Amino acid sequence: MMKPLESWHSIVRNRNASGLNDLLADDVVFYSPVVHPPQIGRAITTMYLSAAIHVFGNESFRYVREVIGESDAVLEFESEIDGIIVNGVDMIKWNADGKITEFKVMVRPLKAINVIREKMGEMLKKASGQQ
Repeated sequence: MMKPLESWHSIVRNRNASGLNDLLADDVVFYSPVVHPPQIGRAITTMYLSAAIHVFGNESFRYVREVIGESDAVLEFESEIDGIIVNGVDMIKWNADGKITEFKVMVRPLKAINVIREKMGEMLKKASGQQ
């Protein structure tokens, strides 16, 4: 069985999204702080998380608290993007095989959400081939 949090931390630490395919369940559900409907499936979740790794993944990113259960965790993070301190949580659930089945991101304050929406929009346009 995979150890999902160890795998996730490795992906974030190395800023390398290539491990997401093995880590995410086929029917994973991703909840974005800026997109209303849940995003369902490995491909779309990989696209969002890959973009997030680039947007959040700078030298200031760090997890500051972790609350871990048997099959879920809440990881609080801080990062600075364009001079704005971003505070948020990743809420992660996984199945008996250690595959992530749900990934929910919540962010504060409002100006952080606005900068994330802008930066994520740019990354997702690039990922989908739109210019």
